[in-house]
Order: sequence, then C-alpha cells, then structure tokens
Amino acid sequence: MGLGGILAAAILAQLNDQVLTSALPDIAGGFGLGHDPASWLGTVYINGEVIGMIVAPSLGLGFSFRRFALFAVALSTLSTIAMPLCGSIGSLLALRFLQGLAAGFTIPLLMTTALRVLDPPIRLYGLACYALTATFTPNLATTLAALWTDGVGDYRFIFLEALPLGAIAAVPIWWGMQQDPPDYARLKKFDWLGAVLVAIGFGALSIVLEQGDRLDWFKSQLIAVLALVSVVAIPWFVLHESYAKVPLIRIDLLKRRNFAYASITLILFLIIALSASSVPITYLTQVQGYRPLQAHIVTLEIAASQIVLLPLTALLLDVERVDSRWVSAVGFACILASCIGKAFLTPDWQAGQFLVWQALDAIGFPLIAMPLLMMATNVLSPEEGPFASAMINAPRAVAEAIGVGVLAIITRWRGGLHRTRILETLGASRLTVVQAAPIPGASLPALTPVGRPSAPGALAALDRGVEAAVTTLTAIDTFLILGAVVIFMMIVLAVLPERTYPPRIALAGD
Repeated sequence: MGLGGILAAAILAQLNDQVLTSALPDIAGGFGLGHDPASWLGTVYINGEVIGMIVAPSLGLGFSFRRFALFAVALSTLSTIAMPLCGSIGSLLALRFLQGLAAGFTIPLLMTTALRVLDPPIRLYGLACYALTATFTPNLATTLAALWTDGVGDYRFIFLEALPLGAIAAVPIWWGMQQDPPDYARLKKFDWLGAVLVAIGFGALSIVLEQGDRLDWFKSQLIAVLALVSVVAIPWFVLHESYAKVPLIRIDLLKRRNFAYASITLILFLIIALSASSVPITYLTQVQGYRPLQAHIVTLEIAASQIVLLPLTALLLDVERVDSRWVSAVGFACILASCIGKAFLTPDWQAGQFLVWQALDAIGFPLIAMPLLMMATNVLSPEEGPFASAMINAPRAVAEAIGVGVLAIITRWRGGLHRTRILETLGASRLTVVQAAPIPGASLPALTPVGRPSAPGALAALDRGVEAAVTTLTAIDTFLILGAVVIFMMIVLAVLPERTYPPRIALAGD
C-alpha cells in the first residue's frame, strides 16, 4: 500500500511537469505572460527536480522515508494548487521551483521503496511500477492537457487536479508505509557542500540547455557564464563525492558494468522517449493546425499500452531462459524501425499516419526500460539502494533538459538550413513561382507576372507552405538523428552489460 501511494505521488509529480509543458500556451495566456517569461517555467522546475533527486535519498534516511514522503506529497500538492492564485511572475516561478523540488523528492523514493519492500520473486513487478513514470505518465500528459484546455475549457484544472491525486497518494503512504525511527545523526553529517555544488552546477547546466537557444547560446553573456560555472561545479561535485564521508551518491557503483550501462542508457532512452512523442505533436500543431484535443491520440496510444505491456515484459523477464540483453535488442529494433518509418513524413500526414510507428515505440519502450532496471538493481544490495536511486534518477531530470537543448539545436541547425535553401530556390525560380500551379491551400499562384500578390493572402499562403516544408524536413532530420542514437545504444548494449537473471534467481542468496 505504501509503495502504491509513492507511485501515485510520482505520477502526480510527473503530471505537474508534463501537463503544464503541453498546455504552456494556454497557461501563459491565462496568466498574461509572454513567450520569454513563460519559458522559465520549465527551467526552474528542472532546477528544483535535479536538486531534489540527488538529496532525497539522504534526507529520507535521516527523517524516515514515511515522513519524508508525506512532506514531499504535501509540498507538491500545496505548491500546485497555489499557482493559479499568483499575482506576479516572481511568485509563480518560486512555486514552480517548489513543484520541481517536490518532484525530485518523490520520484527517487519510488525506486528506494521498491528495493526495500519487494522480495526478489515480485521485484520485477515493482520495477514495472517505477517504469510507468518514464513511459506512461509523460505520454498521458498531452491527453490531460487536452481535456482541461479544450474539453473543460479552463486551464486552472491543470493545477486543481493535484488535490485529488495528492490525497490518493498521501493516504496509502500514511497507512501503509512502515515508520522507521529517524536518524538525526545522519542529518548532522549531511553533505552540504555536495548539495550546494549540485544546485550550482546542475542548475546552471539546465539553464544553459533550456534557455540557450532562445538567448542565442554563447552569444549571450549569461549562457557563457553559466556554462563555465557548470563545467567547474559538476566535476568538482563528482570529485567531492568520491571522498565524502557520507556522500549523496556513490561514484564507485559505476564500476559495475550493468549499473554503468543503466546509467548511460537511461539518459539516452529518456531523450528518445520524450522526443519520439514531442516531435509528432509539434508537427501536427504547426503544420496541420491541430489542437491538443486532436493531437493527443498519438501519445495516448503509447500511454494506454504501457499498462499492459510493462507487466507482460516483467513476466517475460522472469523466465530464466530469457536473456534481458536480447529483450533490450528487440526493443531497440522496434524504436529504430519507428524512427525510420516516421522519416518518410510528408506535409500531408495526419495523426492516423503516425499510429503504426507510435505502436512500435509503445512496444519498444517497456522492452528497454524493464531490462535496464533489472540489470541495474540486480547488482545492488538494499543498503546501496538510496545511493543508486540518486544516481539513476538525477540523470532523468537532466535528460529532459538535454532533450530540449538537442531538439533546439536540431531545429536551429537543420531548420535554418532548410529554410535558407527553400527561400533561395524561390528567389532563383521566381518566374516559376509566378507561373506555377497554386500551392496547397491557394486558388491562384502566389504572384502575378508583375510580381504582385495574385489575391489577398496569397503571400501568406506561400509563407505557410514554406514553414510547413521546413517543419516537415526538420522533423525528418530529427527522426534520423534519433535513429542514429538508437544504433549507438545498440552498440553499447552489445559491449557493456553482462548476462543477468531474474531477481528470484540472481538474489536468491540475499
């Protein structure tokens, strides 16, 4: 019951992040915010989430996991329902940071609690619950955003949904989790220097990745300074944790091949998982003019299937003859096939054309996530769980910022190239533009022989055609780059991890 409450709290934390991101234009309009200040809502959330994920296991050991979990649920719920009452951008950003901090406190507790309370025979199914936060919740966010903004028609329900979810999480935690005695002596030895370095280093890195494209990367003095800060603070943190008496994380766990594989692959997997859903949504909204209520089907397909596929994958991995590495290879093959299929995108595609390829993603995600978690946790003892949880979960928050930064770089690099080429071609072939058949959506050629618009809105239609072509070509490039990342992950899979067995066998002597 306690683990179920932690799972509900983790889902609440994920929805606080992803639903707001999906409905950001409506929320910004409701608060009267422009694009630039609204973009900081995601940045400060990730700042808080990274800090919370690294310090949560240590704080949980000090205060007891039951008390700390209840505090995290209360912080997440109260900060969320207070956001619609904000009267300034400063208070809104402060509450958003607290939201991220609460999420960072909550999600690592899910893995830590699963490792503590689930015996080896059923541990795989507990890990399936953890995997829901990586494959199910992010893809459900678009549907909920569509429900509140287009269905109900009031963006404030995005914040009010935290109240019932918080109650559903708090009651099982209060009733079901064992109350361990607090270890205040551990709090006296808390690694404050490590926490400060995390806040400075990873906070600066997330700002660079999230805001870099908007501020034109290193042409901005702020981005240049923060990049330098992260380059200094993050290695300092890693070095400090190697010698700290009571560290926040244990770097030596990376010496275990399966744990190192899980740490590397999780970052890349989350980038692919987030991009595989966000790129089709971006295409449908920008090229086809979809609202969230029309576009959400391409992500809801993935979310709904995870409820069935994750337990089935756990059942498959529980068979002794099944090698988890081959299961992962099949998952990578499914996602690679999806990337290749979606690379045949054209400006005529509607939501239905994505469904087959999204189904391949839906199959591939659990086939990668479940073996990854099994490989990582089979090499851990229960005492190492809190340190491993911090190391596994901190990259999760950073991966979201990396994904945003990578997509921004691809859009700037490839999108700028495609736009320049198309406009140069139009300029060099201006007579063809005058004499050609109408472009889609227009009844006449864009220009008359004397170079004037042939009808009101003709040039606007031409501009929309150019933007549709640029968005489509950029999405194709993104899918091909993601496919190359999948191939790299397959190479890592072939080289790094070792064969492991189901927890009921691998941990039979523990």
